[in-house]
Amino acid sequence: MKITSKELRNKWINFYKERGHVDIGAVSLIGDGTTGVLFNVAGMQPLMPYLLGQKHPKGTRLCNVQGCVRTNDIESIGDPSHCTFFEMLGSWSLGDYFKEERTKWSYELLTQVFKFEPERIAVTCFEGNEFVPKDTETAKFREKSGIKKENIYFLPKEDNWWELERGPCGPDSEMFYITDKPACGPNCNPSCSCGRFVEVGNDVFMQYERVSDNEYIPLKQKNVDTGWGLERLLVFLNNTGDVYRTDLYIEVINYLEKTLNIKYNEDKETTKSMRIIADHTRTSVMLIGDINGIVPANVGPGYILRRLIRRAVRHAKKIGLDLNELNNIAKIFIEKVYNDSYPLLVEKEEYILGEIKKEMDKFNKALEQGLREFDKVVNGIERKNQFMANNPDFKPETQINGKSAFRLYDTFGFPLELTVEMASERGLGVDEAGFKSAFEEHQAKSKAVDKGQFKSGLGEENEQTTKYHTATHLLNAALKLVIGADCHQAGSNITAERLRFDFPCDHKLTAEEIAKIEDVVNGWIKQGIKVEKQEMPKQKAVEIGAEHQFVERYPDIVSVYTIGDASKEICTGPHVENTSVLGEFKITKEESSSSGIRRIKAILK
Repeated sequence: MKITSKELRNKWINFYKERGHVDIGAVSLIGDGTTGVLFNVAGMQPLMPYLLGQKHPKGTRLCNVQGCVRTNDIESIGDPSHCTFFEMLGSWSLGDYFKEERTKWSYELLTQVFKFEPERIAVTCFEGNEFVPKDTETAKFREKSGIKKENIYFLPKEDNWWELERGPCGPDSEMFYITDKPACGPNCNPSCSCGRFVEVGNDVFMQYERVSDNEYIPLKQKNVDTGWGLERLLVFLNNTGDVYRTDLYIEVINYLEKTLNIKYNEDKETTKSMRIIADHTRTSVMLIGDINGIVPANVGPGYILRRLIRRAVRHAKKIGLDLNELNNIAKIFIEKVYNDSYPLLVEKEEYILGEIKKEMDKFNKALEQGLREFDKVVNGIERKNQFMANNPDFKPETQINGKSAFRLYDTFGFPLELTVEMASERGLGVDEAGFKSAFEEHQAKSKAVDKGQFKSGLGEENEQTTKYHTATHLLNAALKLVIGADCHQAGSNITAERLRFDFPCDHKLTAEEIAKIEDVVNGWIKQGIKVEKQEMPKQKAVEIGAEHQFVERYPDIVSVYTIGDASKEICTGPHVENTSVLGEFKITKEESSSSGIRRIKAILK
């Protein structure tokens, strides 16, 4: 191991302390209600009030290592790169130093601390537009710090700009490692998806204030936000290509190999289960052991925790692992991996292990019966399809009906997501609409849904921008379904030609995720859903679950736009009257916007 996670954290913090920064530590993983999300999902999220102008009690130069939890892509856990818990290495200047110091220090980090070859570093800068000039200043300082001029690329606002609907905004400058892969063509640059350029970090320069859709003025307090993903960087620096081969996970993987007498990476499905067990146990330890620790529950963050533990239990049984071993795995994380970085875990060890065991035992009692019931349902579908195969008028059944899925939930404690996952492994889908109907028929429970979004404030940009505005609401709702309930708007820009939407997410969306988002949005469009507007007091809008963020910035009376069961948001409008007029929704690009923030661009055809 060239560098361990503990060494990487220390190098990051010490680097900034030597340059006058204060280590502000990490805040709770659990959302406190002010940001409208279940968990902290990006390193900059807890600092948003200070980036917006509030004075930080510890000064103007800050750094930390912030733990985050994302509930998006739980189904993707099991590949070599995805994690539900991850850490962001961050540093900030709040009205203190700016571009010259930041670019110099980024270069020193890359070349002196992390030993990147200078000629392998490429950077991007904002190319300018009719409202804001080209960022030649950052380019000049990048070159002065040591970046080769031919490795500095100017890209448009869509690639190198960070903003909210109003307030602080500015150009960003991303850093890339140039791999040995050949250029994809004469115009190959860091915005390509060919794999030649690998993003390693991003500096955001907040130097303007957006006062209207097309007006930007210099910002009095200029800020810098920079941050890198610890897990991603650890994989890169150690050249493992697999986060489970880093010291964060390797002891657990070795333990599983020894306990089960198997080899990691020999069998695809077994390896996937090993990764899921390791990841979900780690995240469960972090959530229970957090300063605002939670326990498994049927709603809110506790529901996510319950789902993680139950998924780990199922995969343990799938590969023949004694369930008592899950607590031994938890001990490895507490006593060896995070004993220095998260000492509270050691203090709460007995409590953490006890809560995991209680949930594990509770689920295990019903799991065997539930698995038998699941097999009974699936075997029945398969027998029917086989028996009727020679009937030309028979259409094979392709999904588990909603009532059966609800019985697995209500009687055996199977979350719908677990039934969907198991059905997928058998080549089937699940009638999720039917499940919802059965659920509502029998009982009304709170939904573990994240509520939160910045208000849009689009002003007057016409018919086409109105369509894009409504499509943005549908996109936001689709992201919550496909990526995770903690997705929310972190920036948006609409023109007559396209929409652009930023949201918290620390990984590049897969082709499958993009296709599913498009399908969800287009499904709502085809349904021809009426868009309804209501005026109401701000507090009532919050109480009925309307999307919002920084609620104090809204007037006392707000407009709430509801699009069927798909979306309910506080918004200033304008909107179409029915989704049927929107046409076909198509995502044209997905990329990084800033540290921990992804960006989607889409059109209506």
